[in-house]
Amino acid sequence: MGIVLARIDQRLVHGIVVTQWTSAVNAQRIMVIDDEVAVDEPRKAAMRMSKPAGTGMSLIDTETAVNNFKSGRYDNHNVLLVVNNVDILLKLLDEGIDIPKVNVGIMLDSDERQKYTSHFAATDEELHKLKEIETRGTPVTIQFAPSDKEEPLNNFI
Repeated sequence: MGIVLARIDQRLVHGIVVTQWTSAVNAQRIMVIDDEVAVDEPRKAAMRMSKPAGTGMSLIDTETAVNNFKSGRYDNHNVLLVVNNVDILLKLLDEGIDIPKVNVGIMLDSDERQKYTSHFAATDEELHKLKEIETRGTPVTIQFAPSDKEEPLNNFI
């Protein structure tokens, strides 16, 4: 199956991801793609402790993820992909990796970002990049938890 959902979440792996999103998409593997986390052993160890029993977890850099997807390593897994920014998803799409849907969960407010909801803030550039993902055929929605109302990206543009 491969990726069943890609989630942008600046907190990466936390309670909502492991207790709600994993089961909502029947994920067999949580895959975190983050070049900094991939080399941070203490942070990786902490994230691994939170994964649900029976669920695999990969904490890898972008290049490794691309190579693994291209080699078919996750073809027989339901993968919940978690990244902390839109650029990683665009890189995967550029490399021909199929992403069926993007969920924006947590993009935190900052001086550079405009706040749209309590969990979603974005710069004009980030909104443009999210729209680019949609123009490539991958729907983008904003939704913190599976029980929350799913809102299309166009509601914020």
